[in-house]
Amino acid sequence: MDRDRFLATFTAAARALGKAPLGLDADERDALEAAGVAAAIEGWPLDELGRVTMIALISRCLPGPELEALLEACYQQGDGRERQALLRALPLVTEAERFVPMAVEACRTNELPVFEAIACENAYPAAYFPDLNFNQMVLKAMFMGVALARIVGLDRRRSSELARMAEDFASERRAAGRSVPADIGLLSLEHEHERATRIPE
Repeated sequence: MDRDRFLATFTAAARALGKAPLGLDADERDALEAAGVAAAIEGWPLDELGRVTMIALISRCLPGPELEALLEACYQQGDGRERQALLRALPLVTEAERFVPMAVEACRTNELPVFEAIACENAYPAAYFPDLNFNQMVLKAMFMGVALARIVGLDRRRSSELARMAEDFASERRAAGRSVPADIGLLSLEHEHERATRIPE
């Protein structure tokens, strides 16, 4: 594998594919829905979709250590859009658990689009993050004004510790005279109990 050529092609995706959102016709949507991915990718910018596809395919060709080095180079050398694509691709790569340190580091960014790429509409954190890192990501989402409903798998990763951290966060906000996110109740265990026992209409 020519690493330099891959990196150059990865960078050039915006020029080659453009940044227009993916539009699907009825047949394409039906085919992708059958594969379970239509809702996940419809509306993605074409350059992002191209980069995600590149990463998913190359992950099936390279041994783990080589893939780690390649994706680390993509992330460190990439601009914001390239980093977003890489983070969105993580659920699709082989041996995906290798990339937890990179994904956790990405959660520390102050660039909202990059943070959203790992925290929102992305199955990777719920599948692979340790509890501490997942909880910290959720709290940062609230701090950055990101809707908690966008965090995939939050319902199954909710815990008493996350509820406690959320209450501490809310108390600090109130003490400082700041607003508390309206959706913070999604993190309470009482919310899960109410949802589980609600009588269907």
